[in-house]
Amino acid sequence: MTDPTVPDDVDGAPTTALLESVLAQAAEVVIVEASPDELDRADAARTVVTGEDIAELARLLSVVDGGTGDRCRCPGWPTVLVSAAGGRRLALWTLHHQAALGGLGNCDAALRDGSALTRWLAGRGLTGSRDVQQSLARAAVEREDRRARWVAAAPRGLTAVAAATSRREAGAEERLVDLVARRHPDAVERVLALLAWAGFPPRQPDGTPWHELAPQRLLLAEPTELIFEALASVSPTPAQLDGAAELFTSLEWTRPPRAELPEPLRTVLIDHVTATGTDPMRFRMRHGYGAGRATGA
Repeated sequence: MTDPTVPDDVDGAPTTALLESVLAQAAEVVIVEASPDELDRADAARTVVTGEDIAELARLLSVVDGGTGDRCRCPGWPTVLVSAAGGRRLALWTLHHQAALGGLGNCDAALRDGSALTRWLAGRGLTGSRDVQQSLARAAVEREDRRARWVAAAPRGLTAVAAATSRREAGAEERLVDLVARRHPDAVERVLALLAWAGFPPRQPDGTPWHELAPQRLLLAEPTELIFEALASVSPTPAQLDGAAELFTSLEWTRPPRAELPEPLRTVLIDHVTATGTDPMRFRMRHGYGAGRATGA
């Protein structure tokens, strides 16, 4: 593959007119399903565009004039190599996140129709962008399902404000704090309800969104002895034990350290997490309240 250095001045703002002017001089456009530093990869799908197809490509690559004002830090892919007759390089552009074009000007520019470009590429055997878009769509569905389940797990009377909190609406978490106090004035009942809700994240895959830690943040504002009292007042449910296990291994609880867990509670938590916990839950237990205790896990 030839040196991808682009000789043209790219100091101005990206525009579709600039893109069209470059492609109007092109004899050949090679699109490689790889970033600029991996163009020689043998397994990288590629397509060559010539003749009248270059005008169609110009339409598909049209951008929102003026650009985004920023440059994505990732190298981007596929790479679009534009050459004049004789092989002189006119431009090197990269696609970023299947939604923007980099290298056209002094910043990235949003594609006007990234989906159409993705379909066109797939039709020419470059299916990577389509696969990424499909994966992102599946992930979005999974995130929305998880968000809805977290909202549904909220204690009674909190569903609406929990939904607002999950959408990061301004002031939503402050409203949640106020409503928890008003709807659950009994301190022990409030703590137990929050513990059950706080037990939602550790059973989910792929990290914990900020909003899912709202119950834990509310619990951290409660007196330590009240939390111990609440857990001693009942036979805790599995969800409440999950929430307690997460709370007692959180950085906010351990730094600076709070009071040691009462031994009966510590034993119950160790038995519960050892028997039913996820691997991350067991890891945190062994390095937290379970340190020094043989757990068999």
